[in-house]
Amino acid sequence: MSDVRVFDEPATDNRLDDMKQGVLGKPLDRPDGPVKVAGAAPYAAEYDLGECVEGVLVTAPFARGQITAIDKASVLDMPGVIAVLDDPRMITRPAQGTAGEAPKQKPGQVDYFGQPIALVVAETFEQARDAAKHLAFEYDADDNSEIPFDPATAETEESDGATRKGDLAKAMSDAAHSVDLIFTTEGHNSAAMEPHAAMAEWDGQKLTVHAALQMLNYNHGELADAVGLPTEQVRILARYVGGGFGSKLGVSPETVAASLAAMELGRTVRVVMSRQQVFQDVVRRSETKQRLRLAAGADGRLIGLGHEARTSNLPGEGSAEPVVQATAYLYPGENRVLAVENATVHRMTAGSVRAPGEAVGMQCLEAAMDELAEAMDIDPIELRLRNIPDEHPGDGKPYSSRRYAECMREGAKAFGWDSGNTSGVWTDGPRKPRQQREGDWWIGTGMAGATRIHLVGRAEARVTLKADGTALVETDMTDIGTGTYAILNQMAGEMLGLPAEKVLVDLGDTDHPYGPGSGGSWGASSSGSAVYQTCDMIRDDIARKVNADAATLEFKDGMVRWPEGEKSLVDIMGGEDIVHQVRFKPGKAFEDYATASYGAFFAEVAVNRWTGETRVRRMTGAFGFGRVLNPKTARSQCIGGMVWCIGSALTEALHFDPVDGHLVNCDLAEYHVPVHRDVPHMDVLLVEERDAHGSPIQAKGAGELGLCGGAGAIANAIYNACGVRMHDFPMTPDRVMAGLEKLES
Repeated sequence: MSDVRVFDEPATDNRLDDMKQGVLGKPLDRPDGPVKVAGAAPYAAEYDLGECVEGVLVTAPFARGQITAIDKASVLDMPGVIAVLDDPRMITRPAQGTAGEAPKQKPGQVDYFGQPIALVVAETFEQARDAAKHLAFEYDADDNSEIPFDPATAETEESDGATRKGDLAKAMSDAAHSVDLIFTTEGHNSAAMEPHAAMAEWDGQKLTVHAALQMLNYNHGELADAVGLPTEQVRILARYVGGGFGSKLGVSPETVAASLAAMELGRTVRVVMSRQQVFQDVVRRSETKQRLRLAAGADGRLIGLGHEARTSNLPGEGSAEPVVQATAYLYPGENRVLAVENATVHRMTAGSVRAPGEAVGMQCLEAAMDELAEAMDIDPIELRLRNIPDEHPGDGKPYSSRRYAECMREGAKAFGWDSGNTSGVWTDGPRKPRQQREGDWWIGTGMAGATRIHLVGRAEARVTLKADGTALVETDMTDIGTGTYAILNQMAGEMLGLPAEKVLVDLGDTDHPYGPGSGGSWGASSSGSAVYQTCDMIRDDIARKVNADAATLEFKDGMVRWPEGEKSLVDIMGGEDIVHQVRFKPGKAFEDYATASYGAFFAEVAVNRWTGETRVRRMTGAFGFGRVLNPKTARSQCIGGMVWCIGSALTEALHFDPVDGHLVNCDLAEYHVPVHRDVPHMDVLLVEERDAHGSPIQAKGAGELGLCGGAGAIANAIYNACGVRMHDFPMTPDRVMAGLEKLES
């Protein structure tokens, strides 16, 4: 049984600051690092499960319609082919990782180009791939001219949660300074290194699946529902996951297909999506069209704020990219319109991609703020400093903690934003564009604010302090490259006074207590809190064994000390293990406050005057997200986010054929993520704080913060460099050239 701990009281005691082991908050290496770099860590498709057959998905060559017949006999005589499965449960959309059931469709229904319709199983991958290409099937496809592909013209519905307060139109007309701007952003793919993959085994009673999944707590129920089994007959393992960025939040078709095939054939089945299938079939980030209206009084304080967006999704999907999520709490303005309308189109499912909402909403908001600062003739940092609200502008909640101003000031100093400014107040007006050129390159700098909502979720952990003085941490929480193995190791080691090598963290197994999963930047604060509270119970047991007050105990290097004496953990245990399991749940301490992580970006770019090419020359990010549990993994996450900012600003875009709706650039040759030559030196400042309302361990989310707004800093730097204001992301050379030609005509 789990002991339930509800987070109703703020963590004001700073208790972790007084622990003695000295591993928490240190830049320790990841325990999983050596096996990963040696190639010894098995990812989903790499487990040695004995004899294994291979499955390849067959996908629909049309965007909307019905599969009417599949001719299995057309390939069953081909070499090595074992079976063709057309189970209707395989023709499904990827689940979103937030509910117990995957979306349901009628048998044979196809809603987007590339949707899986069958699985061919053969002895080898090459045989299965060849047969999949030759499988004959019949279908009834709708006329493309009748299918809504274009989000700009498709029918829309407003998402829940819109805000309308005051009279924004009047505020705009009355304002001393205002901007009214339209921005667009293209869709994104998560493009994780590890493709979606699954290996499934069925012993007649239990289905065991090794899969590339992020949120096993949800995935467990999704898969059980999809294959028609109770959850106790399903086990999922995801020990190592090669990136996810949201694409692996929910169970996707390869996992369902492998499971159904294993149950039907009684053999181990492996299904790995091709890179093209990953692009065509897993969730995308929606493209957006955003209108930003900012109205400021003569004092520079916002009196009106409008942020409206159009996104898209498949019919029947209720989720919409939460574009205005951060705008709601970041800046004031008593006259407010915040709304998202969702267009119904026949593209693959739109869902969570790293930092959903803020990733695309913040870059446009922060670009608009730069234009307002220019209209007001003040520095963009000063504009933001004048517009830090005292409470949540929408619901009046108090902020838990907020290092937004400190991040801007410290980031500016480190970057050299204004080398002559020592006051920390910027009043001398904005820097003018086209002030520096090196040969054929215009040079400029830009900045932007950063914020990401902070979430905590229920999390459970089991910790065993063994009689030999080692500890075991168990939870189904995953590590998708974010450092979960390291963080939970350090938390248990700090609480129990053990060095890292004496703590084993066992993750990614649904037989373990459930964790929150890797998504929403809530993993460390949620699972870390569960481990912290579980270890606290073990410390209480140790205190009782030595007849001492638990508050006086010091744990270090396997020894326990208290005012009256000291003793080794091994001696205190007396040959018996101590096991506890705690379920952490968010409560009033978190729910009654507006809690978020904050930061600031600074970028320097060079823009070629003849080609429009933009090169990011350096970036600085300053971030405040509560207690820093491991500076090395935290910096890594921030740098990863900043790299994605370069992609969002300059290169990344999904392109769909307007005639039949298929994804045109469905591989890494045509979908351009930043590569090594695109990424300059990056400085990361960790502006540490203690947020008593963020979590019991005073930590907040870091994984997605580094992506929220940085593309806006690059856009602002492009303007400062060459004088071209860009409103369409990504800012590719052809778009920059068009702006330069217009400017110079």
